Amino acid sequence: MKTIAFHNLGCKVNSYDQDLMQQITQQNNWDIVQFNQKSDVYVINTCSVTNIADRKSRQMIHRAKSLNPDAIVVAAGCYVQADAFALAQDESVDLLIGNNKKAKIASILEEYLSAKEAGTLEEYAKEVLSGTAGEEGFGTGAAGKENKLPDGGDIVGTREEVTNYLIKTLGNTTILDLKKVPFEDGNINRTDSHTRAYIKIQDGCNRYCSYCIIPYTRGNVRSKAPDDVIKEAEEIVASGVREIVLTGIHISSYGIDFPKEAGPDGTLLPNDSGKHLLSLLGRMNRIKGLRRIRLSSFEPRLITEEFAEGLSKLDKICPHFHLSLQSGCDETLKRMNRKYTAEEYAKKVEILRKVFPDAAITTDIIVGFPEETEKEFKESRAFAERINFYEMHVFKYSRRKGTPADANPDQVPEIVKNTRSEILLELTEKQSKEFRKKWIEKPVEVLFEEEKEIDGRTYWVGHTKQYVLVALFSAEPLENKLLTVTPTDFLRDDVLLAKTGESGL
Repeated sequence: MKTIAFHNLGCKVNSYDQDLMQQITQQNNWDIVQFNQKSDVYVINTCSVTNIADRKSRQMIHRAKSLNPDAIVVAAGCYVQADAFALAQDESVDLLIGNNKKAKIASILEEYLSAKEAGTLEEYAKEVLSGTAGEEGFGTGAAGKENKLPDGGDIVGTREEVTNYLIKTLGNTTILDLKKVPFEDGNINRTDSHTRAYIKIQDGCNRYCSYCIIPYTRGNVRSKAPDDVIKEAEEIVASGVREIVLTGIHISSYGIDFPKEAGPDGTLLPNDSGKHLLSLLGRMNRIKGLRRIRLSSFEPRLITEEFAEGLSKLDKICPHFHLSLQSGCDETLKRMNRKYTAEEYAKKVEILRKVFPDAAITTDIIVGFPEETEKEFKESRAFAERINFYEMHVFKYSRRKGTPADANPDQVPEIVKNTRSEILLELTEKQSKEFRKKWIEKPVEVLFEEEKEIDGRTYWVGHTKQYVLVALFSAEPLENKLLTVTPTDFLRDDVLLAKTGESGL
């Protein structure tokens, strides 16, 4: 049996994509081995969110080739989508697979390996460069200058460079223009975790924040059909999973690409992403055996009183909402091309807390964005203190080639970014502990996930609906059990210690 190893970089959506690729290759008789083992094929599921992410992706590609120089090294995902032509010139890369082609990994590998064994890989380049392929859009020039990259750009380079690209993309077929494709088919029916599973309900983004490359690497918004989401969820729940997290690149836009409905006068009505998402959540809430539904992240514009009230009627929804902020200063938000002000954001949080008084509100904040002054940073910090988040994920701005923010000449020095990051990390540590403290001596429902050693003793640990980590000493296995327990104290600053012997199922 042929062996294949995977390594993932980046976000939860990338993790889901890798799980899908692993499932598909296993179903096609590939034996999955650990990445640090010798393997016939290595797949690096790349990330391209920053220049640093690109560098890490290249490092893992080179590491894979060093593990087995005779292996086929596959680069997949966002870095491939962003810079396929340049990546094709890397001698450590044998095959490129873009986003929206990952579900075809088994057939792509079969085609590549068959051509390699037959010694016909160069035919992909010869046919295209000679103009004999007969496929629309392929050019006939020796340098391939009339051919098109997936983003619509020209393929320009030497004969060797263009040949490398065409061989490693099987004749320019393994990477697509993501502005012209639907949601990629593919369902996961198993998961390594027995307690929590992720389902990707959406891909792509139409927002174009000035610091972000993702709309270019993930394409336009594409939503998974509700029936397909429900089918996938039912299969996962049937395997024993009790909590599902809905994820995507921009789930606030779920459904905006669905066919529009006609109004009373026959005109097409604009798609309401909140309506589509609530409808999907309502159907998921009725799945037998599913106990929890968690949303990964969404934008402030999605939150309305109607949407929040709709969520409150679904008993399986976890009141843990990751509401992207990025900055608490209006001037910075404007430069980021975010579509809201700090006060508008605050009103959205107020709506959520009115309906869910004990909600855990988490967020992302970027420090050191180009032109961010000390005054702007202090304004952002004061806003974060006022909102009183459960957790803030603090990011030091990292440049990404190809974005407007990268071209801004007024970059903030790293030493300043570091200082501002430490200030916000200190604030979030304080706020997080205060949020956890409010649950002491209150009964909470915990979904236990795994055993973990803390300060020399082994505990079962799991999360509340608000995603507060709770530890419980138990001689009996508690994996995937829901128990109502009462935290009595902190075990660590980030973990509550609960009493034993409480009720659950």
